[in-house]
Amino acid sequence: MTVKLRVWRQTGPGQPGRMVDYVAHNVHPDMSFLEMLDVVNEDLIRKGEDPIAFDSDCREGICGSCGLVIDGIPHGPDKGATTCQVHMRRFTNSETITIEPFRARAFPVLKDLVVDRTAFDRIIAAGGYVSVNVGGAPDANSLPIAKDVADQAMDSAQCIGCGACVAACKNAAAHLFTSAKITHLGLLPQGEAERSRRVIRMVAQMDGEGFGSCSNEGECEAVCPKEIPISNIARMNRDFLRALIR
Repeated sequence: MTVKLRVWRQTGPGQPGRMVDYVAHNVHPDMSFLEMLDVVNEDLIRKGEDPIAFDSDCREGICGSCGLVIDGIPHGPDKGATTCQVHMRRFTNSETITIEPFRARAFPVLKDLVVDRTAFDRIIAAGGYVSVNVGGAPDANSLPIAKDVADQAMDSAQCIGCGACVAACKNAAAHLFTSAKITHLGLLPQGEAERSRRVIRMVAQMDGEGFGSCSNEGECEAVCPKEIPISNIARMNRDFLRALIR
């Protein structure tokens, strides 16, 4: 199959960008979306042109680095999947596909489709950890945790920090990411001691990074590759108000 691409090209931070048209020939339906871009880049290199810059690592939907907006949808048309898990059989022959980076003030474009997501790292550094000296790993059954609580915590811990929630939100809010990190530690007894301090510090850092406010419309949940629920945002807001009162 052959597909037409409209790709955002930008030489560097602060530089003007534009959409550039390409044609990808001999695309096999079983190729992943990133494999298709690899083929396009090989052709560009052979022509002596600058290849399209994009992030990727594991290509297994684990690391979250492969964030692209495909036809206006962060990570593309497949629900509960990252860009690297999207296959070309989802598209038709001669279809035009528009590819853009994750757009947000807190995610400045570094080059083409690559954005700087270190704002997420700074939110984690503000409190997304357990700092007490816990010593060696205890026996699995020495600290009983109710199954429903453990399930909720582990569901939140699945967040891979890809930033799709930010890219989908009209306000570029990072509430789903931040609340997932707060929830998975706050629900477990190991994180209880720092629960109030954690939520205050992480929310303050999130606001300081320039992310927008949550309008609770659910776009973030709809595009999250790990299907993190927005109920975490409500839990984060309750924890934040409780911490302020204390």
